[in-house]
Amino acid sequence: MKKVIAAGLAALAMSVSGAAFAEPVKIGMITTLSGGGAGLGIDARDGFMLALKNAGDAASEIEVVTEDDGQKPELAVQIADKMIQSDQVDILTGIIWSNLAMAVVPSAVAQGKFYLSVNAGPSPLAGSQCSENYFNVAYQNDNFHEAMGQYANQDYKKTFILAPNYPAGTDALTGFKRFYKGELAGEVYTQLGQTDYAAEIAQIRASGADSVFMFLPGGMGIAFTKQYAQSGVDIPLMGPGFSFSQDVLGAIGDAALGVKNSGSWAKDLDNEANAKFVETFQAEYGRLPSVYAAQAYDTANLIVAAAGKASVKDADAFRAALKEADFDSVRGKFSFNTNNHPIQDIYVREVIKEGDVLTNKIVSTAFTDHKDAYAAECSLQ
Repeated sequence: MKKVIAAGLAALAMSVSGAAFAEPVKIGMITTLSGGGAGLGIDARDGFMLALKNAGDAASEIEVVTEDDGQKPELAVQIADKMIQSDQVDILTGIIWSNLAMAVVPSAVAQGKFYLSVNAGPSPLAGSQCSENYFNVAYQNDNFHEAMGQYANQDYKKTFILAPNYPAGTDALTGFKRFYKGELAGEVYTQLGQTDYAAEIAQIRASGADSVFMFLPGGMGIAFTKQYAQSGVDIPLMGPGFSFSQDVLGAIGDAALGVKNSGSWAKDLDNEANAKFVETFQAEYGRLPSVYAAQAYDTANLIVAAAGKASVKDADAFRAALKEADFDSVRGKFSFNTNNHPIQDIYVREVIKEGDVLTNKIVSTAFTDHKDAYAAECSLQ
């Protein structure tokens, strides 16, 4: 199960500024590499490791220990305890799912470890349970859904909404409703990992909805979207970028064409860091990257930049270096709010076809310099 990956072989690590690392950095990556959510974790792992490879000598004293959580909270906790106590990692990262993050992060940061999130952004960790050692380099869970609530106001007045019944699912629908001004035709929470959506599709058909917003990541989204298309229900479908990210579009197929979805990143974002990321990811892995890969790539580059300025053993100095966010993000501008969550632009994207490949293109900007709704509840003011 365990892989130990040394990012580089040079005896002397050189930072981005040209000075040697004060200390080597050991990172524990806990992510989902098996089961229905494996595609998300694989993309996150691959994006993270590509950033370290691209960093060259600047990352040569960064070591990554990777383990598969199987999308099981109890297993993620066991792995985290082992990584902290036996492997003696300095930083934890990699968790995709919010229920796993809630099981692991509070204990890890209480033990003085840094946790940098490549994906999961549950609302308690942005608000009342925030920590100076917890940095989310992806988003707060509500953000992409807030953007689609804003977008839905343009064309729709009666939307049916559904999401899985776990922390990210409740955050998703909360976020959508925060900005949506129309009527709800229905609000349904499905089972986490569910694959048969006949009952929900029947509810949608009978609801009188003029649109459907769904958050169903990974295999759940693949199953729902294909079944929805096969059902003949012609009510427009929309969702966050997680439900229509690059890792699932091939499996969904043409049923996803034209669907509007939201994200902080797309491969057509016009900046030098993103162009390099997309090109090198495709060359390294033979596929286009997803938002999960992009977020993990940024996370690794943030660690490289911070480690070039301060020793990870000097918690105050390393924390300050992380907070600066002094790296070239694939998203362009990027900074942290007071609660160590991103301030970033959120876009509306559309699923298109380039040759035989389904992908997303940006069609509008939903929010500029968007902050999450929970920062005021965080003690890190």
